[in-house]
Amino acid sequence: MQALSLLTDPNAWAALVTLTALEIVLGIDNLVFISVLTSRLAEDKARRARLVGLALAFIFRVIMLAALTWLMGLAAPLFSIFGIEISWRDIILIGGGMFLIAKATHEIHREVEARERPVDSSGTTRSFAWIVVQLVAVDLVFSLDSILTAIGMAEHLEVMIAAVVIAMVVMYAAANPVGAFIAAHPTTRMLALAFLVLIGVALIADGFELHIPRGYIYFAMAFAGTVEVFNIVARRNRQRRPYS
Repeated sequence: MQALSLLTDPNAWAALVTLTALEIVLGIDNLVFISVLTSRLAEDKARRARLVGLALAFIFRVIMLAALTWLMGLAAPLFSIFGIEISWRDIILIGGGMFLIAKATHEIHREVEARERPVDSSGTTRSFAWIVVQLVAVDLVFSLDSILTAIGMAEHLEVMIAAVVIAMVVMYAAANPVGAFIAAHPTTRMLALAFLVLIGVALIADGFELHIPRGYIYFAMAFAGTVEVFNIVARRNRQRRPYS
């Protein structure tokens, strides 16, 4: 009965719209990582990796939302460093940021050194499983702050879960075209890797209570992405109409 009453509650609908927008915006970082990570797989394997990774991440998000008491305990201070209180949440953010920086730096180094591996057409079980594990782990890091925010913004678990479902559907719909675009344009891949480094730095800063406004990062991503689109269009026009 409570779920039915929420359908006629304007406050519940307002919270749903707000949380859904929040989940989608905060999912941009995760979408970039998913696209970069699966770009070396064959297309059919890449699609399956995105589906499995996002499905498992959705299950873990719902579990985290259901365990509200435990999740709120992650923000409780454990110890302090130079006057900065560190909690389990901070440790997860710092660890996730360090992983993103290390992963992106490794991929950038391989691109610069021109040690490109052939596309994994066979899609071995080991590499596929490892990619799925990375997708789930990084998604949980990205979703931690958004879930903690959702707990503070909504009163009903049903609204939180609905927002997560809608956001995950949008992310999956966008993952395939974004991933294909990055795989087809090497310069875009390098740009995405550079943004992963930037996102990793922002996560580490958040872990040490040095909050970098996400609007600055998203604006930089949008601006650089727009410039890259213009470069791609100009490159295609030059190929179609070579200089005489």
